[in-house]
Amino acid sequence: MDLPAPFEHEGDHIGIALPGGRALFTTRRGGVSAAPYASLNLGPWTDDDPAAVGENRRRVAAAIGSAAIVAHGRQVHGATVARVTAEPDPKAPPPDADGQATALRNVAPLVLAADCLPVALIGDGAVAMVHAGWRGLSAGILAEGVAAVRELGATHVDAAIGPGVGGCCYEVGDEVRDAFKAHGDAVRDGRRIDLKAIARAELQAAGVGEVHDVGLCTVCGDPSLFFSHRREAGVTGRQAGVAWRA
Repeated sequence: MDLPAPFEHEGDHIGIALPGGRALFTTRRGGVSAAPYASLNLGPWTDDDPAAVGENRRRVAAAIGSAAIVAHGRQVHGATVARVTAEPDPKAPPPDADGQATALRNVAPLVLAADCLPVALIGDGAVAMVHAGWRGLSAGILAEGVAAVRELGATHVDAAIGPGVGGCCYEVGDEVRDAFKAHGDAVRDGRRIDLKAIARAELQAAGVGEVHDVGLCTVCGDPSLFFSHRREAGVTGRQAGVAWRA
């Protein structure tokens, strides 16, 4: 797997360091789950063995070190980004939110994905991780994520787009095409639409500095690397994007 700079290999996963923090995009490798969730399935709402998911999540927490308290939500394909200002209670049910933002150094915002885009927002004082499918993108979740990081103290924000469905594979119907008609033909190729190009445009419109795209498609990429809801007809695990201050 070749990675464009400044992305780098971190064991089986993909890392990136940006001013103010780091992000990690996991692959499906290095876990304990059995097929069809083999092996590093991080999705607690799949039909995988909960004990296996718990061990997989423990391994990711260990990989991110000091920021091992993970903040995550129940993703509903909306535009809510939770502002995490205190350590999350692991026994409390997670809030409905498709993004997490924090200025805390010991908390790592995390989102799950299996074709939708995990997008890290790294600022000088706060970080966020956002789950951006077409519904969230059309509802403005990236602008909301940037606003959250700024509210928490960042004055400069850079972004990293992790592995997700590419314009090569995302064939959609009229509902999705119409949701992004303001972007024009630059994001369309016949019945296909490029969510990553849309995400880049939305981030730039929100005033983000550098936008880095790892350029990996979860659908037509190596099936041993990424879970894909489309490729695997909905029976699949979830990889993660996680960010923390550094």
